[in-house]
Amino acid sequence: MEGQAKQAYFVNEAYNHEEQPHGAGGGGADTVATVATDNLPRRRSGGNTKELQLHLSNKKALDQPDAHTAPTIDFDDILPLIGEFGRAQKILFLLMIPFSFFVAFVYFSQIFLTLIPEQHWCHVPELDALDVEARLALSIPMVKGEYNNCYMYDVNYTEVLAQGRIMADPKWPQVKCRNGWSYNFTEIPYSTVATEQNWVCDDAALPTYAQSIFFLGAIVGGLLFGWVADRFGRIPALISCNMMGLVAGVATAFVNNFWQFAIMRFFVGFAFDNCFTMMYILVLEYVGPKYRTFVANMSIAIFFTGAACILPWIAYYLADWKLLTIVTSAPLLLAVLTPFVVPESARWLVSQGKVDKAIGILKKLEKRNGRQVPLQTYQHFGDSCKRMRDQEQAQNASYSVLDLFKSPRLRRTTLLLIVIWMAISLVFDGHVRNVGSLGLDIFFTFTVASFTELPADTLLTVTLDRFGRRWLACGSMVASGIFSLLATVVPVGVYSAALAIMGRFFVNISYNIGLQYAAEILPTVVRAQGVAFIHIMGYVASIIAPFVVYLANISPALPLIILGLLGIIGGLLALLLPETLHHDLPQTLNDGEEFGRGQSIWDFPCLAKQLDEEDDKCNADVEEVRSQAFVRGTQTGASLNASTRGELRSSILRRSIQSRNSTKL
Repeated sequence: MEGQAKQAYFVNEAYNHEEQPHGAGGGGADTVATVATDNLPRRRSGGNTKELQLHLSNKKALDQPDAHTAPTIDFDDILPLIGEFGRAQKILFLLMIPFSFFVAFVYFSQIFLTLIPEQHWCHVPELDALDVEARLALSIPMVKGEYNNCYMYDVNYTEVLAQGRIMADPKWPQVKCRNGWSYNFTEIPYSTVATEQNWVCDDAALPTYAQSIFFLGAIVGGLLFGWVADRFGRIPALISCNMMGLVAGVATAFVNNFWQFAIMRFFVGFAFDNCFTMMYILVLEYVGPKYRTFVANMSIAIFFTGAACILPWIAYYLADWKLLTIVTSAPLLLAVLTPFVVPESARWLVSQGKVDKAIGILKKLEKRNGRQVPLQTYQHFGDSCKRMRDQEQAQNASYSVLDLFKSPRLRRTTLLLIVIWMAISLVFDGHVRNVGSLGLDIFFTFTVASFTELPADTLLTVTLDRFGRRWLACGSMVASGIFSLLATVVPVGVYSAALAIMGRFFVNISYNIGLQYAAEILPTVVRAQGVAFIHIMGYVASIIAPFVVYLANISPALPLIILGLLGIIGGLLALLLPETLHHDLPQTLNDGEEFGRGQSIWDFPCLAKQLDEEDDKCNADVEEVRSQAFVRGTQTGASLNASTRGELRSSILRRSIQSRNSTKL
């Protein structure tokens, strides 16, 4: 996927219950009436992983609550009451299917619009009456046992035919193609925009430029529709970005030159990620914490993967690039029906002060799920939302992404995240687009490579909260790099393709980990802006990726060598990041500076968990009290991001963070 950075960008909605920085009002530990502390789980602090930290002030607040303070209730507290995954949420889950197809078509369709058969030669009009082999024998020079793609013999072919020659003289002078090219459409059974306009030889880089321009459009579109989402709501932004993709996609079928094609792809790029991510966020907002991991992963693993696997066969059977652009763009028109079947983001409504409308939506979901929630609960929820909104507006006005670079450890962590995410983005997109250089049928190879998303997402869902982020990110990246390098030392064909696809499988895993890792490591007060900035830098790397793939014109092994080395380097750099599994996530800038201090590079979550259990037996009175809601946000829902593609745009991400203040219960 293919996930895919997204953006008014996606952020892990599982962190709705992060703790507030000490001193923050309104949602602190003193706001809750009663909590059974005996059942609260223990969690490690973000520093020394060998010690458990006591928060005695929290425990005191829990033991002696203020009876005059109303309980703080946020979205993850009220969702179980209206139904975490009832009929309403299941309908929303299924409504993600068309949007999953939209983003897959927008992202991958250009590959099949610009395919160029490997066998193409100079067209010689005088020899049209001859069969292909006879034409090639008379007009095209041989290079290393193969016919040259870009040169022809510079002779008078009328005289050559009159002389009855059937073979060319290698000593004849050569010249670049004068009358266009002829293509062998045996393996690629249709003409593409690249073959119709002869983007070969001196113009062979034009499809690469067009793909990079597409990613430029994705950056601009993310900023634009992020603003639309913040100002007018998620539904208007979702509709408008899909309409942009629709108009530009259909218009692509009527282009007459490269710059017209590039401009249309630029505007199609506006829809990339946004056409799915906003729907993705909306659905996750209304799904309870218990089911978010399933919804987040399966929507990608099944819907997106299915769309990606179907796309090459749509192209194959349509066998018409213009029709392909229309068929893959026209479905985006369905987005205009969104307001009739999908509710506006309740979190966005709260952020705009429209709490009553948000409660109205929750009541509709409650009714559809056959539940009954007391009116007093909604009253407490509304009051809590108003308090949290006031706190967040004051808090977020004081910080910017520049604060990440003001202290040494946090600056080091941020730079590492940027470099690692750029490496992951480049390797991922490079593998996506390098399938045409693997020596097998591109339609079949693309299908198999895309299918790796399903097992990758499934495996990650099972292992992410068991083995942690750091070593899993390192292992998957290094494995991707090793398989990519191995693909360069075996014969081109089945073996090299199989190894390269294994490289794609492992980078799928690291891509999904990377999306979550940054959202966990960066402190809450700048998390939204920081993750958005890192994701934009990933798009910069994606702009470079098509040029890496283009190096296959020099040597088929070059792209895989570069992708392999970047994978290994990025994986090893991941070991320099702190582990986040079973640790309290940083809230303030000072927390971010201290987070991970005392951790060893060899710390492993499974081993640390065993040590904790031994410590618990000897130190039964030593507990770190943490709210169930916080643990649910950072542990049960920890792999929420585990299958997003291109997600994470600044404005939506900022609003998502703002709308979910954490509370110490």
